[in-house]
Formats: sequence, C-alpha cells, structure tokens
Amino acid sequence: MSTLSTSLPGGTWTLGDLTVTRFGYGAMQLAGPGVMGPPADHDSAVAVLREVADLGITHIDTAGAYGPRVTNLLIREALHPYAESLHIATKVGATRDEHGGWPPARQPEDLRRAVHENLETLGLDVLDLVNLRLGDAQGPRPGSLAEPFETLVELQRQGLIRHLGVSNATAEQVAEARTIAPIVCVQNMYNLAYRQDDELIDELAEEGIAYVPFFPLGGFSPLQSSALSTVAARLDATPMSVALAWLLQRSPNILLIPGTSSLTHLRENVAGAGLSLSDEELAELDKIGR
Repeated sequence: MSTLSTSLPGGTWTLGDLTVTRFGYGAMQLAGPGVMGPPADHDSAVAVLREVADLGITHIDTAGAYGPRVTNLLIREALHPYAESLHIATKVGATRDEHGGWPPARQPEDLRRAVHENLETLGLDVLDLVNLRLGDAQGPRPGSLAEPFETLVELQRQGLIRHLGVSNATAEQVAEARTIAPIVCVQNMYNLAYRQDDELIDELAEEGIAYVPFFPLGGFSPLQSSALSTVAARLDATPMSVALAWLLQRSPNILLIPGTSSLTHLRENVAGAGLSLSDEELAELDKIGR
C-alpha cells in the first residue's frame, strides 16, 4: 500500500478535503493509438500505474472516454483496492465515435450514465472528483454550462461525487459554475507556449482553486522552442523536464498530470519536475508564450 509522499516535486495541494501530490499522472496515453482500444503492451501499462503509486503520486487523472473505458479498467486492475491516499479524477461530457472523434455528451442522461459507468469501471462507490468537459476537440466554446453542471451537482447530492471541477472551459463558464456550486479545480490546456489562461490561473490561486493544465508538454505537437532548448542545455536537462519545472514554479495552485506509457519517461518526468529554475531562467522561459 502506498503512503502519501511529500518528497515529490511541488509537495501537495488540497482539493476540497482531499490532499494530493502536485505532481500527478494522466492516464490517457495508456490507451491504444488515438486514445482508442487497448494498449499495445498491457503488462507494461499495468506496471506504469503501479510505479505511479510506488513513487508516492496520489493524483491520477482519467476519463471514461479514454479507450473508451480502457484506462479506467487498467487503473482498477493495477491499483484496486486503492490506497486511502490515492485520489482519482475523471471527466464526463464527451464520448467517442467510430472515427475516434470526441462528440459532446452533456445531456443529463448522458452525464448520469457516464458517472455510473465510471463508478463501475473504476470499482468505486463514490468518485473523488468529476470534471465537466465543455467545448470540443478544438478548445473551449462560449455558452452556459448550467444544465449539465446542475446535473452533476444533483449526482453530488446523491453521494456519488465528492468534488466537482470544469474542463476545457472559458473564464466565464468557470465563474458561472462557481455561482451554482463550489469547484475545486479547472482543467484547461496550458503550457509554456500556450498561455491564454494566465489571468485565470492567478484568480483561481487567490481563491484556493487548483488549475490542472492538460497537454503540459504540448500534447500531440510537443513543445518546440529555441529558448526552452537553450535553458535545458544549460541545465543539462531535457526540454520536457524544464517545461514541467516551469509549470510547478509558475503558481502554487498548478497540479501536473503529464502522461506516459513508459516507466523510463515517468521517472524522468518526476526527476525533471524537481529542477529549480532561477529567476533569470524563469524570465527567459516566460517570453516563449508572451
């Protein structure tokens, strides 16, 4: 059984009443190509998840749409019964089609089905954190989230969800959600080169709400920057390590969920995120996304 470790880069953060390591793990890459179907190497995927727990990581991010259901079932196989310190965040609001697309699924019946399916595939009676995924594969889209978010609030009142968050959301949608019920996190695309949420991150930090960047390393188009490469070379580190370290130093409310299907990359990510960047290096990197 894993116990909570504060030796991971960044220490810990509290999501509502749940303490998690700021360095977490995103399970998306454990599914097959295009986040569809089973992993190429099932045993390796299970080994990565067990190493996540052994490293003391207590925040795992998943979604029923990954696979679909593949990453949830792998998490259950690898780690159930779960350590008390381990907290799993999932997302609802999108499904998959036969072409590998991510069509929205935010009608009340879609969301209820998704929550129950997540409970079943993860082997849980209550989900620690459910993010409502908004927008589409191209990014956030304006519009009210009241109906779908209120459906999740209703499921929370029924005792099926502990905490709520929003994902792929505009600042206006974050504000609207907070008028309906408390949220503990916002999960949006953000990295060194993609800085649209700078102001939102600072506002959330003041309110004690976590910000969880997805694609912290650029996603399907990895970060490319001469400034990043220069700083990395000077520190004898990989560009990805520097990008993760920058995120942890950017704001105390940022939680990392980098994904990988490789044990080697997992350990490299953890070690790299522990880099300490100087004020000069931070200033140099800060120019990339400005």
